[in-house]
Amino acid sequence: MRALIQRVTSASVYVDDSSVGEIGIGLLVLIGIKNGDKETDVEYVVDKTTNLRIFPDNEGKFDKSVADVGGSVLLVSQFTLYSNTRKGRRPSFTEAMPPEEAKDMFDAVTKVFEDTGVS
Repeated sequence: MRALIQRVTSASVYVDDSSVGEIGIGLLVLIGIKNGDKETDVEYVVDKTTNLRIFPDNEGKFDKSVADVGGSVLLVSQFTLYSNTRKGRRPSFTEAMPPEEAKDMFDAVTKVFEDTGVS
């Protein structure tokens, strides 16, 4: 499992000109799920993300987590994080988990984030 994490002051996701998610201060997290990912990977990524100290304290030192600043997390499923471009000009996505299975795993990631109180 891969998580590409971006600290944001605000973020939103639109699908067909309709907002499907938005947050104020927090983290925009693109989640890539690969074949073989397990529940332990979900727990690791959520724990690492919620406790990553990438927000500044009063002195400007990066010493606060998203939970410490009362922030939110906006999750976006992104299978292209497992693209392989080593050969040719067309990316391969064979490492990415098939969509049906990946949806269940992504839903598990979402639930574990909600269980932490950061959502």
